[in-house]
Amino acid sequence: MKYIFGNWKMYLDFDESNILANALLQEKFDENNLKLAIFPSALAIREVIMAMENSAFSVGAQNVSWVEKGGYTGAISAQMFLNVGSEYALVGHSERRHIFGETDEDVRKKLQACLEIGLTPVLCIGEKKEEKDSGLRNTCLQRQLAVLAGLDLKNKEILIAYEPVWAIGTGNACDPVEAEQVHHWIKEELKKYSGQEIPILYGGSVKAENVISYVSLPAIDGVLVGGASAKFETFVSIIKKVEEII
Repeated sequence: MKYIFGNWKMYLDFDESNILANALLQEKFDENNLKLAIFPSALAIREVIMAMENSAFSVGAQNVSWVEKGGYTGAISAQMFLNVGSEYALVGHSERRHIFGETDEDVRKKLQACLEIGLTPVLCIGEKKEEKDSGLRNTCLQRQLAVLAGLDLKNKEILIAYEPVWAIGTGNACDPVEAEQVHHWIKEELKKYSGQEIPILYGGSVKAENVISYVSLPAIDGVLVGGASAKFETFVSIIKKVEEII
């Protein structure tokens, strides 16, 4: 089983999101060997969920609040996303960390909120270029994974997305062999927090031309695609490429 998740970020408005969702519905995909999910904007998520009902695609939230409800202007809780049919939620994406100032404690609280209600979190981790160049990658990833300490992961579904910050949206994808080595390291580190197998996806400048070099490696369970997933031709090309080898 391979995972192909598409984070549409803020590339598409309401109408564009629905056009893309309905275009994807016209394609046939290998549902037996692929887990497909898309992450539209909060504005479009309800319409996309309704469109994707009984399709090959699950739908997830790009971000959640850890509080359930109350006087929190602009926030949307994990429970609210679950109530409208979301199955997944991205947590700790580097753009949330580095642009919006989210801390590891924020990430931990969001993870806990998702796990408690059955919304499957995708914990995003990754080092910046200066951390990689200084030999601090493992230290950075250890700190980001430490948010799992004390969380009840038994019989809970959770995924990890390794997205080196220096590779996101830059066109400078991580070398596949290097990425697999990092995935092996993450799998060992995760044993501190859970006895179950946790899927790990790679993200960072994934496109049709390089996706096979990642998903063909045993330690890489799939990909989290960014900008390329917000365009019909490029996203379908990525999925079809993966279908060729499964």
